[in-house]
Amino acid sequence: MLDETPEIDNPDFWLLRLGRKMRRRERVLDQWWRYYRGKPPLPELPANTAQAFLDFQRKARTNVCGLIANASVHRLTALGVTGPDGEPDRDASRWWQTSRLDSRQKMVWRLAMSQSVGYMLVGEHPTRTEDNGRPSPLITAEHPRECIVETDPGTGEPLAGLKAFHSDIDGFGHAVVFFDDTRFRYQTKQRCGRRLPWGPDSWQPLGGDEGEPHDLGMLQLVEFARMPDLGEDPEPEFAGVIDIQDRLNLEVLNRMATSRNSGFPQRTVTGHTFAKKQNPDGLVVVEQPFVPGPSAVWASEGKDAKFGQLPAADLSGFLKEHASDIRDMLILSETPAYYYAGDLVNISADTIGALDILHVAKIREHIAAFGEGLETVMALCAAQAGVPEDYTEAEVRWANPAHATLAVKADAATKMKSIGYPLDVIAEEMGETPATVRRITAGAAAQALLAASLLPAPGTTPSPGNLPDGGGTGGGSGG
Repeated sequence: MLDETPEIDNPDFWLLRLGRKMRRRERVLDQWWRYYRGKPPLPELPANTAQAFLDFQRKARTNVCGLIANASVHRLTALGVTGPDGEPDRDASRWWQTSRLDSRQKMVWRLAMSQSVGYMLVGEHPTRTEDNGRPSPLITAEHPRECIVETDPGTGEPLAGLKAFHSDIDGFGHAVVFFDDTRFRYQTKQRCGRRLPWGPDSWQPLGGDEGEPHDLGMLQLVEFARMPDLGEDPEPEFAGVIDIQDRLNLEVLNRMATSRNSGFPQRTVTGHTFAKKQNPDGLVVVEQPFVPGPSAVWASEGKDAKFGQLPAADLSGFLKEHASDIRDMLILSETPAYYYAGDLVNISADTIGALDILHVAKIREHIAAFGEGLETVMALCAAQAGVPEDYTEAEVRWANPAHATLAVKADAATKMKSIGYPLDVIAEEMGETPATVRRITAGAAAQALLAASLLPAPGTTPSPGNLPDGGGTGGGSGG
């Protein structure tokens, strides 16, 4: 971390700071709790105010972009790292668990799917050390609002990186510039807000001009970009369907307005003399005494006044248009159509597999790109820990992104076993982690050894005393 302030060790400071943060979140926690208990705000009646119309518009939002991004995140699960020979690596497994990558990886994938890019930063663990005395590596997930990497235009390799953030504790902005052998720390000259200043005189260096050298040999900040095209910046998973999302929200708003008018039907009046008045701007406006509402009663003193009602609107067209646009969003973003079930009822596993083809192909493309980044992360961990192995040749094990039930997996495993696949490969295909694969193979080897030890020795005749089930008390040898 950067320079600490004296207040960090003061319990009185933390009492007030954390207490105020807890108080600020009470309102939103209460709101979520009311929704959970089935007590959301009561529906509002029509009102001719700007705020009422904004509240009405807010209810028209339907978040399909979040579904598209999370559909990919759910299929992206790195199980661990193995060596070039396919055997689980104990050091990599320890670093993986120490850094909690089982959960933190999902944060990075979600950032990449929703924000176009995510980052992992490899540094020194604050409390753990390796057997050789070096600090253990620590992998943290980083947000693109706080991190960025510049690549060499000639080679495409990382050239420099930046992590910049605002500290709520001391009020200053902090930044670290990364190179493959040095890092430089900075701090804003004055306290600032979350929007950091980037003027030439806004920052001051911390430490000497030579920075903090390190022996990692690579940039500590690793970028995970979501499937960028050559020469183009990466985009989020839903970038190609943003226009349809906007159109969908407009359609929902139109349907809601039409539905509200059907709930309070549009009425007409003829033969009524409306009062007129002059507003403060000098314009003559007509007073409207007929306001729709569940308890409203309309009456007119006009002799020829007549009231009528417009016919109810048909909402079926809106619903068909809504379903069509959602399906278009799923198809164009290569998201399985069964996420919006519609008419898909009681479909088979083969149908699900067919609907999954494009989505699985897209996920495998993500896996190929993100796997390279994870190998770089493991290589940085090895350099931090002082381990000589080259993890750039390691292999990242991923869960199979294709949807398959347990029965389908078991059937595939049985067939693989029948044609000679080894047990560890079968376990990997079943989606087990490298640590679990090691346990499975070790357990199978122990059972095989026990079974072999109970068999009669070669050249002997089985008798009640040397049968594997231990039957009888005597034994004899055959000649």
